[in-house]
Amino acid sequence: MAEQTTEEDILLAKRIISAAERHDVPALRVLLKEGSANVQDPTATVATSPLHAAILACGKAEDGKDAGDKEVQTVELLLQNGAIWNDLNSEDETPGCIALRLGQKKIYDIMVEAGVRAEILFAKMEALGLGDSAADDEEEQDEVEEEDRPAAKKQKVSEEEIKEIQEVVEQQVLDDVSLDNRAYLKSQLRYKPGILLDESDNAVMMDWETQIMQRHAETINPKKGLKVMNVGHGMGIVDTAIQTHEPAEHHIIEAHPQVHQRLREQGWYDKPNVTIHEGRWQDILPKLVEQGVVLDGIYYDTFAEDYAALKVFFAEYVIQLLAKDGVFGWYNGLGADRQICYDIYTKVAEIDLYEAGFDTTWEDIDVPSGLHDKKNWEGTRRPYWTIDVYRLPINTFVK
Repeated sequence: MAEQTTEEDILLAKRIISAAERHDVPALRVLLKEGSANVQDPTATVATSPLHAAILACGKAEDGKDAGDKEVQTVELLLQNGAIWNDLNSEDETPGCIALRLGQKKIYDIMVEAGVRAEILFAKMEALGLGDSAADDEEEQDEVEEEDRPAAKKQKVSEEEIKEIQEVVEQQVLDDVSLDNRAYLKSQLRYKPGILLDESDNAVMMDWETQIMQRHAETINPKKGLKVMNVGHGMGIVDTAIQTHEPAEHHIIEAHPQVHQRLREQGWYDKPNVTIHEGRWQDILPKLVEQGVVLDGIYYDTFAEDYAALKVFFAEYVIQLLAKDGVFGWYNGLGADRQICYDIYTKVAEIDLYEAGFDTTWEDIDVPSGLHDKKNWEGTRRPYWTIDVYRLPINTFVK
């Protein structure tokens, strides 16, 4: 049962937010012993956290208000006490978004580093199963409590009720097929001029990415006669670019049945030196490893898969399939709907790649200037790209 907010709680929240806003480090240090760094004032017109308030109070850097020691110490103290790097205020801004908007580079860099630390820690906890254990303990406790209840108070759920619950859950998941790779693979795709859409109106790929894909093709297949692989055909932009470099072997892994049909219609199955692997890479790659396949270049650009999938891809399979002097590339769209998320996940990926044995260099490519215009995203569920620069990764084995 949720605890009710008392007048005392509201007063403490106001005092914490006020101290953060004033950058009063001594007062804030005392107040945080009593309250949380993530409080919000429920009586305020604009809901905001202490971290949002502290950064907003820095003002615009262009007005000569560069953050000084007090401002930096305030932000760091809040983060040390559990302030959340990607917490949203009522204006849909993270604290880092505010720092970026104000031009407060020093504060923005602190927020990026905090986000990187948090994401790496979360991944390690997940890998250790620490998140699941808490859920398991809670489930076990629920079972114990259920067993302890008198028989008359136990409620039996009918098969019809179970079916209704399952249908509701499925509807919630399938409302956006990009959230589940298997749901996406069962969904209906729509090829339109310059865009590929899934049945939830997510843009799977758009032709503005052509310059980016062409450069990726150059990095993994820089000269004639190499053995290369692309995972995720989509609109065929990168595979078309790869073909211009005349590879000796061109492997394409694609899991969606409608894309297979398009590949047939466009004659890809009949192209010399091209091998189409129908299925998910999770099923195809172990077989290629067993066959001893070695590739000079590998590119990864799937849809409806998260960063965890990409990490498995390079940490478990690229390291086995890529030649000693080969190049691995991947579509760097992680968090591209928000600058701070993009900067954080780019750094996280670089750290994870290094741990897997890769050096990463980055090339900055400006996206088309008119891309952010709303008309370019009409008919799509949401813009998947809202920032100005694409950071293209080129990964080679650490020498």
